[in-house]
Amino acid sequence: MRTGFTGLGAMGAPMATNIHAAGYLHTVWNRTASRARALADELGCAVAGSPATLAAECDLVVVCVAADADLLEVVDALAPGLAPGKVVVDCSTVSAATAVSAARRVQQQGAAFMDAPVSGGTEGARLGKLSMMAGGEAEVLERCRPVLEAMAARIVHMGPVGNGQATKAVNQIMAAGINQAVSEGMAFASAQGLPLERVIEALGSGAASSWFLHNRGPYMAAGEYPPGFKVALHDKDLAIAQAMAEARGVALPVIEMTRLHYRRLVAAGYGEEDISALHRLKRDMFDNPAHPPVERQQDGKDT
Repeated sequence: MRTGFTGLGAMGAPMATNIHAAGYLHTVWNRTASRARALADELGCAVAGSPATLAAECDLVVVCVAADADLLEVVDALAPGLAPGKVVVDCSTVSAATAVSAARRVQQQGAAFMDAPVSGGTEGARLGKLSMMAGGEAEVLERCRPVLEAMAARIVHMGPVGNGQATKAVNQIMAAGINQAVSEGMAFASAQGLPLERVIEALGSGAASSWFLHNRGPYMAAGEYPPGFKVALHDKDLAIAQAMAEARGVALPVIEMTRLHYRRLVAAGYGEEDISALHRLKRDMFDNPAHPPVERQQDGKDT
């Protein structure tokens, strides 16, 4: 399939590069035109003059933008170039309701739509090892699978449009909880005077092991937080999950606490750092404790 790509940011650019390596990338377009031109010059592909031209020249258009309003704006701009037989696959993280709205707009042009958000961060995007959660018709997914496999190591069909985004919301809640646990545990280990590299090694094959511990723990140990998945973006994603939970009358503690912490990081100027920057706040808890240590009597009762 002749494939177009729009949304050439930290995730989108390496995803498009992997589609090119697989021989499918035909044309790119980006709201910041210089990014599209730079990538096209590097890869030797074409740059579309507009989203409508991108859609007209390609069988499949992959979208990877930052927010719900961005997706709907791009879909509306693609619409004049869409036609029966064409497919739009959205790899952004937006609400399930926005995915359904985008699908309706695409389908009005006779084209097909899939919501296919991804997980794996910039490392996964660069290596073509993302995990993709796809919502839409199974036949459309199979038609697009060769292209999608250039970006993702695992593609799971979750059901109709919207289910991909609902699954991504689950992922973001779990990622928040893992971030809370690992960053807090690493701060605790440091306060105990433990060698953090050995802590990671010792726990790496046990019940506490996780991708996050292996890949973000060493950065925490060094006090460095280069962006793999930015604090501000995860906060945006958790806001989506929060709204979905609130629609059912539920407040989820992991979301509530993590968003509180993320807002503190953003206010302190750390919103562009990796979400492992949460370790900054956990570390500060030990450096500046709010309460004095609890003393214990011989009988074990707190005093």
